[in-house]
Amino acid sequence: QVQLVESGGGLVQAGGSLRLSCAASGRIFRINAMGWYRQAPGKQRELVAAITSGAKTDYADSLKGRFTISMDNAKNAVYLQMNSLKPEDTAVYYCNANLFQLPTSGAQGYWGQGTQVTVSS
Repeated sequence: QVQLVESGGGLVQAGGSLRLSCAASGRIFRINAMGWYRQAPGKQRELVAAITSGAKTDYADSLKGRFTISMDNAKNAVYLQMNSLKPEDTAVYYCNANLFQLPTSGAQGYWGQGTQVTVSS
């Protein structure tokens, strides 16, 4: 069993900043990558940013320069620093992890419950 627990969401004014955190726990042998996705009302879930255990990062083109993803391999945690927030950043933000539970198992993806981010104008 693997659990991903997000924190750090909330209400912020446009131009403000938030830092999201996500910690993975449970039976984890090795994490390949972690990432953040978001889903706004009436829209599909989309990639925000992802990072591998080797610190290779990938960002949605529209968010480069405002959002920064980082990972603490020792804590099985991933963070998302969000700056210069805009009302269109309002969404539920979900943490994702691709990991091995056992040395001989295949890698699987897991999701957190999501954390609401609301940016007021």
